[in-house]
Amino acid sequence: MIFITVLFLLGEVGAFALQADCKPTCKLSFCIGPEGQCPISLTWVPQHTDEAYSEYITFKVWIKTGEFSEFTKITVLTGYEMIYKPFRKGDPHNQKNIWGIPCGWSRSDPYALIENGCLMAQAGRNISVSYITKSSSCTVYHKVADPKPDFSFSVNESSKTVTITVDPETEVFAGICYQKRAFSCSVSNQLTVVKSAVLNIPHMLPCVCIEVYYKHVDALRNKKCLFQNDSSIDVGAVWKTSEVVDGPSQIQWSYLCPAKDLNISASLCWKLHQHLCIPVLNSTLQKQQDNPITFDTSAVDKHPQMCVQFSIQGNHNISCRFQDEKPPWETSTEAGRRSIVVNLTSTIPAKFSAQLCVLTERRCTPMGPILSVTMAKNGGHKKIKLPISNVADKPCVQVWQSDPLKKGRRILCMDYMHKRRVLYLAALLIVAVLAALLGFFIYRTTKIGAAGVLIIQKPLLLVCSSSQSTHISAVCTLASVLQGELGATVHTSLWAKTSQRQAGNGAGVADLGPIPWLYGKWEAVRKTSGKILIVWSPEAKKTYKKRKLELANMDKHDKKKVGLTNANERMRDVMLEDLNLIGKGYKEKLTNVECFEDEDRSIEKELSAVIEPVFVAALASLEGALQDGKGKEVALVYFQGLCHSRDIPKAFRGVPHYCLPQDFSDLIQELAEMRGEMRGGEFRRSCWHRLLSKVMSMWLAHQLTQRLQTLFPHS
Repeated sequence: MIFITVLFLLGEVGAFALQADCKPTCKLSFCIGPEGQCPISLTWVPQHTDEAYSEYITFKVWIKTGEFSEFTKITVLTGYEMIYKPFRKGDPHNQKNIWGIPCGWSRSDPYALIENGCLMAQAGRNISVSYITKSSSCTVYHKVADPKPDFSFSVNESSKTVTITVDPETEVFAGICYQKRAFSCSVSNQLTVVKSAVLNIPHMLPCVCIEVYYKHVDALRNKKCLFQNDSSIDVGAVWKTSEVVDGPSQIQWSYLCPAKDLNISASLCWKLHQHLCIPVLNSTLQKQQDNPITFDTSAVDKHPQMCVQFSIQGNHNISCRFQDEKPPWETSTEAGRRSIVVNLTSTIPAKFSAQLCVLTERRCTPMGPILSVTMAKNGGHKKIKLPISNVADKPCVQVWQSDPLKKGRRILCMDYMHKRRVLYLAALLIVAVLAALLGFFIYRTTKIGAAGVLIIQKPLLLVCSSSQSTHISAVCTLASVLQGELGATVHTSLWAKTSQRQAGNGAGVADLGPIPWLYGKWEAVRKTSGKILIVWSPEAKKTYKKRKLELANMDKHDKKKVGLTNANERMRDVMLEDLNLIGKGYKEKLTNVECFEDEDRSIEKELSAVIEPVFVAALASLEGALQDGKGKEVALVYFQGLCHSRDIPKAFRGVPHYCLPQDFSDLIQELAEMRGEMRGGEFRRSCWHRLLSKVMSMWLAHQLTQRLQTLFPHS
C-alpha cells in the first residue's frame, strides 16, 4: 500500500485552513509529473487583505498505479496529523482518521494524480509534503513568505519633504520615523500610499527614516534611512528636538537620535539679561556617560541666573536649569569713589573672590587684581572694594565662591546707561521748557507786534530808484513795515499827500521841490545818525551809467583848469540845476498824490517825475560822501526777483547792501534796538535779549516775505 503524506509545519502564530467543501481529487494521467526522484509539486498564490497576508497552496503528487498498496498514504500535519489514503475504486476503505481518495485504474494511464488546491496558510508558516511508499519516501518544503513592499525615495532638503515611489503599485502604509535604537523606529503619523506620495520631514536629523509596509496586522516593515551616509548635521533641528532632564547632581541631555554620535559639550554662562548669557571662563562640565549623555553639576554654583550652554560644532543652545534654586549666598554692587563696592551676604562659611572685567558679547575679560574675603562659621556680611583705574572702560564685576570652589562666576554690571539716561532726560526737559517759553514769547510777540519789543529810534530816508509799479509797491511795503511794525520815522518821496506837512516832518516834496527836499532830508538824517536806504534797481544802473557818460564828456579844458574834484562839483551843480527845472515843472501836479499801490498809469507818470530827480540827487550826494571818506550812514537795498547784486556798480561795492527779504533780518539788527536799551542807557544786551531780537527779526522777515510774494515774479 502506498501512503502519501502532506505535512504542514506551522509556526507559533498564524493559521492553517482547509475548506470544508474542498476535497482532494484523483485522476489518471499519462504524464510522469516533475522530474527528479520526488514526484511532488507545490504552487501558491499570494493573498493581501487588511487582516493578514496569506497564500493559497496547491499540492500535486504523481503515483504509479501499480504502487497502490496498504503502505501508501498521505499525511497532513497541522500540529496534528491528517492522513490521506488513495485506493482503487471498488476496494474497501474503512480506516479511521484516514481520508480515503478513490482513484480509477487503466493500463493506458500509468499514473494517478492526487491534487488539492484548497489549502491556505498565513505568513511565516513552514510547509512540507512527504511521499512515502513501502520502499521509499521523499519530502518537499515551502515557507509562506512575510513580504514587505519595495520602494524608492528622493529628498528635497529645501522644502523638507521626501517623495516615495512604491513598487508594485499596491496600497500600503508609509510614515516618517526616527531610529533612536537599533530595532526601534516608531512611526507617528502613517499615510496611505498608492504608487507614490510626498511626506513632510518634521526635523532633518541623521536618524530620520521611512517605513513602508502592507496594511495587514503585524506586517513586516521595509525601512530606509534618508541620511545614513551623510555626515552633515542640522544643528538647529538637534536643538529643537533635544530634552534635558535634571537630577540632584547631574543633568541628562538627549534628542530624537542616538546622542552618543554627537560631540556635544556643556559649560556655564551667566544670564545678564533676557537676550545675553555671558560665557564663564573655565566652567566646562565633566561628561559622566554617553548613553544617555550625562554631565556632572555637583560643583556648580546653582543660581537662577546661572545657565548651561550646550555646544555642537560651534553652535550653542542655552538652558537655564536652576530657576527654582535658592543660593546660600548673595551679592550686589554699588558705586564708590573711583571704585566698585561688592556687597556679600552668606549663610555658609566660605571664601569669596571678586575681580573687575570688561564685558563683551562673548566673554567678560578679567582686569585688575583678584580680591577675596572669608566668611565666618555662621556666614555674615562683608564688602570688597575694587579700585577702578579707567572709568571709561565701564567695567563689570565677576564674583565667585573660591573655597570650597564652585564652578560659575556671577557677573554684575553697573547701570552706566541709566545715569546717562537720567542726564539725557534732564537735558531734554530743560530744552522742552525753554522751547515752551520761547514759543509762548513768540506767540505773545506776534500778538502785540514787533513794536512791543524792537524799535527804530533814529530816522530813515528811503530813496526809490525806479518808476516801475512793482518796484514802487515793494518800496511802499518796506516803508510800511519799518514804520508800522518797528515805529521808525521814515522819509520817502512816495508817501501819500506829500504836499501836506506832517507832524515833525517839515515841508513835503510838493512844497520844496524834489532836489531841495532830498538835500534837506539827507542832511537832517545824517546829523541825527540815522540811516539812508537807497533802493537799487536795473533802472538805477542805467541812470548811473548815463550820468557817468555825461561826466566823461565834460569840457576837457574845464577839467584841466579846475581839476577833477572841481569838475565833479561843477557837474553835480549842473545836474542839480537841471533837476530843479524838471521838479518845478511838475510841482503843481504833486499835490495830494498818494503812494502808488494800483495799476493807475497816470499816478505812475506823476510819481516818476519825483523819483528820477530825487534818485539822481541821492546819487550825487552818495558820490560826494564817498569822495570825502564818509557815507557810513548809507546802505543799498535791492529786492530779490527785481534786481541782482551784479547791478550795483563797482564804485558802490564798499557800501553795505542787503537783498530783501532774505537779508531783512540782518537789516533790522542793524537799524533796530530793543526797548530796554532806552532805559537809562545802561541796559546790557544779554544772550537772552539778543535771542529775542534775532527771533523778532526773523518773524518780521517772514512778514515782509508774505507781503512781497505777490509782487515779485516767480523764477
